[in-house]
Amino acid sequence: MPALSTGPGSDTGLYELLAALPAQLQPHVDSQEDLTFLWDMFGEKSLHSLVKIYEKLHYYERQSPVPILHSAAALADDLAEELQNKPLNSEIRELLKLLSKPNVKVRTCNEYLPKGPLQMNFALSFNFQALLSVHDTVAQKKYDPVLPPMPDDIDDEEDSVKIIRLVKNREPLGATIKKDEQTGAIVVARIMRGGAADRSGLIHVGDELREVNGIPVEDKKPEEIIQILAQSQGAITFKIIPSIKEETPSKEGKMFIKALFDYDPNEDKAIPCKEAGLSFKKGDILQIMSQDDAMWWQAKHEGDANPRAGLIPSKHFQERRLALRRPEIIVQPLKISNRKSYADYAGNNSGTYLAGFRRSFRLSRKDKKTNKSMYECKKSDQYDTADVPTYEEVTPYRRQMNEKYRLVVLVGPVGVGLNELKRKLLISDTQHYGVTVPHTTRARRSQESDGVEYIFISKHLFETDVQNNKFIEYGEYKNNYYGTSIDSIRSVLAKNKVCLLDVQPHEEDFEEMIKSAQIMESQYGHLFDKIIVNDDLTMAFKELKTTFDKLETETHWVPVSWLHS
Repeated sequence: MPALSTGPGSDTGLYELLAALPAQLQPHVDSQEDLTFLWDMFGEKSLHSLVKIYEKLHYYERQSPVPILHSAAALADDLAEELQNKPLNSEIRELLKLLSKPNVKVRTCNEYLPKGPLQMNFALSFNFQALLSVHDTVAQKKYDPVLPPMPDDIDDEEDSVKIIRLVKNREPLGATIKKDEQTGAIVVARIMRGGAADRSGLIHVGDELREVNGIPVEDKKPEEIIQILAQSQGAITFKIIPSIKEETPSKEGKMFIKALFDYDPNEDKAIPCKEAGLSFKKGDILQIMSQDDAMWWQAKHEGDANPRAGLIPSKHFQERRLALRRPEIIVQPLKISNRKSYADYAGNNSGTYLAGFRRSFRLSRKDKKTNKSMYECKKSDQYDTADVPTYEEVTPYRRQMNEKYRLVVLVGPVGVGLNELKRKLLISDTQHYGVTVPHTTRARRSQESDGVEYIFISKHLFETDVQNNKFIEYGEYKNNYYGTSIDSIRSVLAKNKVCLLDVQPHEEDFEEMIKSAQIMESQYGHLFDKIIVNDDLTMAFKELKTTFDKLETETHWVPVSWLHS
């Protein structure tokens, strides 16, 4: 864009720049809604009038003449006195005549023209001393605008009022209001990041609203005021009393989270303003724009060109209400390393990761009867929100060529073809994929070899290794332990292979398999990154292989803890 000069006489100015801005910004605007907003805002007659006034004042400030001195007549007298003491020549005599005599005749420049019939000779008579006197009179006066004096009867306690005019199209204003419980005043509760109010920089949290488009709001409910704003288009005029609080400038959020549940603000009775809510689906990536409110965060969908943020429940608030709503259930206890320990491990071994897991093997029935879930809210006021699925902080990640591969976990109940899918994946590229050898405390069978099917160890040694956190997962089945050691995974990764780990409970009948799958999905479904339905083995394998290829070559979102471990 070329540089522009302002003021009368220039080729173009601020006024012309405003008129040309929408057309110049059009290639950079993503939506017709934003383009309409720009045309409406820069086309406002009142804005053009203000710009014209600004240009006039700016030109006056730059071009207004300033006298070099205020006593030209006295200086002329001093000069005449000084010249009297000099040798008189023709030039000095003429100058003294100009400075001292009241009326002086001066020949015009016509005397320098060639003689001829059109030659005109005339003389101009003027009083040079009077001219200097007028100059001094003008120079000693001030011509800047003078504000009228303040009235004597003004109330020092009277609140200052600010008139604000915003141009609004079909988009929401981007602010929520509430009634102050103590004073009854209507005040601005929050400013939504990226909305019209936020972009204007004129409305702030805590400002008291007095009028909207000339309509007093003191006796109105917030819902009635919102209705007035919703029906208003174009320019909206607000009369407000500015808040005395100083706002801390907020930086645009750089925190990204993965939603672990579906959310519809229209179904949330607790949200302060349903119109300001942001709906999302499980698995969506959200950018957090503000966490100023402990109960309600401001967020937008990652990659959304619309700058406006919406309200979502904060992690703490959502965890508490989900934990309190959770029904009393009886679940087999989870005797494996928790996800934090697993995430720390995975973070130290770069590569890809497909699914999180909690339980690998079905526990004995006596354990199943004597252990219950931690979420028995009806019987205890204390609850743990660690396993309540809300949000997970994530960051974009792409595997570099020189990095080791990451462990990949395949989880599913018996009967879904998990072993067959893993076998097909292994034989598709034996140099690229590898598997671990699990540990067990059961007796070795005649056809088995130690270190091939299993690594056979004593129960005492297995429990000692568990206490020393040497297993990434383990479980008990028919009084025997089974588990996968961290060293066995590192051994595969050290060969620069993708380590495949399959985890499945052993089931006694089909009904229990279905029940186990349902428990996996309802309680731990949010930990999985990909779900494959094995209706057709060939298609399921193709989908699995495509997923693996993408994880190794494309950018995807992973928990922040993986990269910061």
